[in-house]
Amino acid sequence: MLFSPPLKSARLITRYKRFLADVVTPEGETLTIHCANTGAMTGCATPGDTVWYSTSDSLTRKYPHSWELTETQQGYWICVNTLRANQLVKEALLAAAIPELAGYERCQAEVRYGEEKSRIDFLLQAG
Repeated sequence: MLFSPPLKSARLITRYKRFLADVVTPEGETLTIHCANTGAMTGCATPGDTVWYSTSDSLTRKYPHSWELTETQQGYWICVNTLRANQLVKEALLAAAIPELAGYERCQAEVRYGEEKSRIDFLLQAG
């Protein structure tokens, strides 16, 4: 997945109030960034981890930076922005990057399906 503009890195100081985290950039600037993940993030938010964040050019955002990825001190990569998972899968489906799911003519996201009309992430259809 390509981010535009490219992600920037920082070191995690702390995460608090579920939606916010303080980080320090390589230049020594302390930033408060938004965290879209409301979960406990156990093992994903250890002080000292490398945080990769995006920057929005929206003038209405209180916090223009968003936490996207964590690179743990053990070298593991974790996508912490819960909004990115389906974007990544859609990108892979459209690029036929998953051989078992390649060759479908139609790919629809967030489709109501079945008798209970539950939403499914993706519906792939042939001809």
